[in-house]
Amino acid sequence: MTADPGDTGRDEADLGDLSEEELRAAYEAEIARLRVEDVLVQTVVSLLNLAARKAGLTGAEEEPDFEQVRQAIDATTALLPLVEPTLGPDAKQIRDALAQLQLAYARSGATPPPDAPRPGEPQTPGGGTRGGSGLWVPGQ
Repeated sequence: MTADPGDTGRDEADLGDLSEEELRAAYEAEIARLRVEDVLVQTVVSLLNLAARKAGLTGAEEEPDFEQVRQAIDATTALLPLVEPTLGPDAKQIRDALAQLQLAYARSGATPPPDAPRPGEPQTPGGGTRGGSGLWVPGQ
């Protein structure tokens, strides 16, 4: 996998000794180094970890929330084509984790809301399906 986008090589104790101007410069340097691909990969990993917890797959003692699991599955499915080239062979781990979540969701008996898109159906940012050419156009 890729390096943690939030890892600046400094620990929090080092940051406490910096002036506001030095902190701002360090932040700006980190933003300049950060790549969209890194943020997308970290987002997918965070979604999968959160969904595993919400599905009760981590052993955490909390009530499963399969609506949250469904949203994470949908978001991961949408982002997966964008992160697979970055991950290369490691994309298999993401696909495997997604498959485990999909199986847990199916076994839960939860049903998606009637207006939820079906797997593989293109979506617009507002949640509906795309019409016409299938291209998303801002504001439409």
